[in-house]
Amino acid sequence: MEQLKDQIERHYFRGNLYESILEGVKQKNLDPGNIKRSDIEGVDEFHVRGSQVSKKIATYANITGLKALDIGCGIGGPARMLREEYHCDVTGIDINREYIETAQKLTALVGMKEGIAFIQGDATDLPFNDGSFDLVWTQHVQMNIQDKEKFYGEISRMLKTGGLFIHYEILSQGNGQIEYPVPWANDERISFLSAKEDLEKIIEAAGLKKIRAEDETAKGIEFFENLLAGIKEKGVPAIGLNLLMGDSTRLKITNLLNGLKNGSIELQSGLFMK
Repeated sequence: MEQLKDQIERHYFRGNLYESILEGVKQKNLDPGNIKRSDIEGVDEFHVRGSQVSKKIATYANITGLKALDIGCGIGGPARMLREEYHCDVTGIDINREYIETAQKLTALVGMKEGIAFIQGDATDLPFNDGSFDLVWTQHVQMNIQDKEKFYGEISRMLKTGGLFIHYEILSQGNGQIEYPVPWANDERISFLSAKEDLEKIIEAAGLKKIRAEDETAKGIEFFENLLAGIKEKGVPAIGLNLLMGDSTRLKITNLLNGLKNGSIELQSGLFMK
């Protein structure tokens, strides 16, 4: 199991990530001493449709002022959004130490010091007491998690009775055959996609009742088609997901887009309650 965790962390590791983002800031002629959260949203949300979809799923319930846990927080974009726009008290956790260190530095860079914290940790063995949170939030996390029963069991354990779970995930569909590399895996060794029906059964077995589910696939296809067209016309952006995916960015996006188009994978968002 430790070997799998190491493989996942290595997949996402870039080296000098924060410095690369700062260089992108300079390329856009932005003042590093006066950076707003919106200035870096092109890179700080590592999921299909980025900040656009985070803002959408945040409207699924009244989350203002809740104590929230963002599992698989990446470099902290959604957590900062939840803090700034909804005044949540947010903790972000991710297995990747580089992501956590970058999240902490970016949060300081945009002047957000209160009510938000980031720690490195394992999503299947969370270091918090039962019922510690009102809201648990995940985006594009479970596809790297093999033991989904344990993962969603931990999510349920984190929530108070009546607590909310909001997710946005990449799921398998049909035969589930995809081409690698994709953003979450270079090969099948760290890719564990579930079908929607199977995943919902696991989530509900963990004690979480489905309130809402939406198919986000068509919007994901549109997003990637526009993104690839922009890269073809203007090259990779100074502050974009290419900083997280490296030289294989275009191939990873193309393979994911092809999977969405041919029906082997889909995008789903949803709201559950404990």
